[in-house]
Amino acid sequence: MTANRGYHHGDLRRALLAAAVEAIGESGPAALSLRDLARRAGVSHAAPAHHFGDKAGLLTALAVEGFDLLAGALGRAGGDLLETGVAYVRFAVDHRAHFEVMFAPGLYRADDPEVAAARARAGAALRGGIAALPARPAAEPDRDALAAWSIVHGFATLWLAGALPPAAGPDPESAARSVIRRLFE
Repeated sequence: MTANRGYHHGDLRRALLAAAVEAIGESGPAALSLRDLARRAGVSHAAPAHHFGDKAGLLTALAVEGFDLLAGALGRAGGDLLETGVAYVRFAVDHRAHFEVMFAPGLYRADDPEVAAARARAGAALRGGIAALPARPAAEPDRDALAAWSIVHGFATLWLAGALPPAAGPDPESAARSVIRRLFE
């Protein structure tokens, strides 16, 4: 059987990653098991190990996919810092399983070259919003990017945890906009 054909799925690797997203959405990344993924995908319990080696290998692939999805979402914001921040929050809400894995590097091989490259692409997209800001005398692009990331990541994490006050409202994008705008005041 060739790697391109995958088992009866046509793309078992993709099916296993989709099953992982579903399982993480139900129980979180710590409860994930390759045996459960095999059951969900309808394949032998050895099939996930064949594709990913172990749980860390599968979560590494999921982190790469997540960082690539995030880079795409941030890139579509067009370099506008406000919209980049909102896109970050939207990504976290829409891709919660990826988000939970991406920012828990103890779960996967954080030093994997594919992870590093995907993380760098996402970071560059986030920094693109900072670069679009008007020049300021005290501008420090690396620190400004860290500040912006901290704000949007913290907001997204608080939103997902249900820890924001009711006054934040029911819409994560609208709530995020009002918080991110504080960067411009």
